[in-house]
Amino acid sequence: RYVVVSGTPEKILEHLLNDLHLEEVQDKETETLLDDFLLTYTVFMTTDDLCQALLRHYSAKKYQGKEENSDVPCRKRKVLHLVSQWIALYKDWLHEDEHSKMFLKTIYRNVLDDVYEYPILEKELKEFQKILGMHRRHTVDEYSPQRKNKALFHQFSLKENWLQHRGTVTETEEIFCHVYITEHSYVSVKAKVSSTAHEILKVVAEKIQHAEEELALVAVTFSGEKHELQPNDLASSKSLEASGRIYVYRKDLADTLNPFAENEESQQRSMRILGMNTWDLALELMNFDWSLFNSIHEQELIYFTFGRQGSGEHTANLSLLLQRCNEVQLWVATEVLLCSQLAKRVQLLKKFIKIAAHCKAQRNLNSFFAIVMGLNTASVSRLSQTWEKIPGKFKKLFSELESLTDPSLNHKAYRDAFKKMKPPKIPFMPLLLKDVTFIHEGNKTFLDNLVNFEKLHMIADTVRTLRHCRTNQFGGDMSPKEHQELKSYVNHLYVIDSQQALFELSHRIEPRV
Repeated sequence: RYVVVSGTPEKILEHLLNDLHLEEVQDKETETLLDDFLLTYTVFMTTDDLCQALLRHYSAKKYQGKEENSDVPCRKRKVLHLVSQWIALYKDWLHEDEHSKMFLKTIYRNVLDDVYEYPILEKELKEFQKILGMHRRHTVDEYSPQRKNKALFHQFSLKENWLQHRGTVTETEEIFCHVYITEHSYVSVKAKVSSTAHEILKVVAEKIQHAEEELALVAVTFSGEKHELQPNDLASSKSLEASGRIYVYRKDLADTLNPFAENEESQQRSMRILGMNTWDLALELMNFDWSLFNSIHEQELIYFTFGRQGSGEHTANLSLLLQRCNEVQLWVATEVLLCSQLAKRVQLLKKFIKIAAHCKAQRNLNSFFAIVMGLNTASVSRLSQTWEKIPGKFKKLFSELESLTDPSLNHKAYRDAFKKMKPPKIPFMPLLLKDVTFIHEGNKTFLDNLVNFEKLHMIADTVRTLRHCRTNQFGGDMSPKEHQELKSYVNHLYVIDSQQALFELSHRIEPRV
């Protein structure tokens, strides 16, 4: 057996097709090679290149000038097997590429043409129809040359629902909409791109405990221009994000719009979390993070690492989870620093230490890291009067949790602990990305104009961590109905996103001695 170390894209594909078996089970090496190729092909060839190469292999009557007639259907079946694996791995991603949509139509029609001559292809045809969401069952008789008329293609075009139903992808896509309350603080709202100003305002009003009718959403550009959003206006757009921010303003009696003053109505906020059950709160963090983590496509890590042109839209789900990690960190610091009473601040620190421990127990390492890093933020860790009053058992627990985030020996403590955890589990995503980037930057992608496939295998192997973490599904919405308030609290975090503002709060509650 050969291991593919390097080669041209065409030769790697040829080797792969030669090695494929048409029995039910592939041997481990071939299965891994196929998976490596499909996960990383975008690094060394375009989707159009791959489609054209597969069509050439499918239509080839001879292979290296010596193919027996009986090997022709075998080669066609191997190509179809590779295509079905590609569809299974990429799912919705293939809807969004015009080349792959055209390719699937073409190869389907080729199979329709060939199944009369090679009845053995009927199994692959049925598999294809299932994948493409077609409903009609065909028999070999129907493919006789006389029956292949335009009606058949017409019927195919009516059944192309699989290739079309993603037209509304942008409307259902989710983003974090930041609604600023003051200059340095915002409420983070996870919403669909198609959400209206009215839907966003309702969430924000509930979060800051103000009557919705007294508030308005205002788009403020960086040059200072203001524009009040009407209830049916879309609350998020790329042009708005690039040119300014959304604020929530109060409508006062004179019907003019006024921003909130810094620190106004924020003192009450920390009190709410003190009454919440820490296990349930951690569970809601897990629910939220899992929905983000579960949406990440393995391909996003490849696009993120190789920084392909226009890769922003190809890493949308990954970016949301990274953003969430940052927001949880800021949320911890915000809650602690907005609490001006020492005794309550001590309670809050204890609360967050417990939540971090629960996140670890629930195998949500993304929020676990974020909370520990939030408590270690300079503006929080300098609060010596508060930390002094933390009971010994909590200090001991926190130092145990902290040891897991220790970066020495390439994060050995975290890696060992994470390896022992059973799936479903959420890894600390920034570290996984660092691993992939490290492989990428330490190895050339091309050696003497040949694809360095050994490097791509190492990257694909790291990316497959996602698959392992998701082999079992997290039990969905585990929280009972009475935790609706908790859910809303966790889903829409209030954060101060300015380190300077956090430091000012820190010095205000515990001035430097």
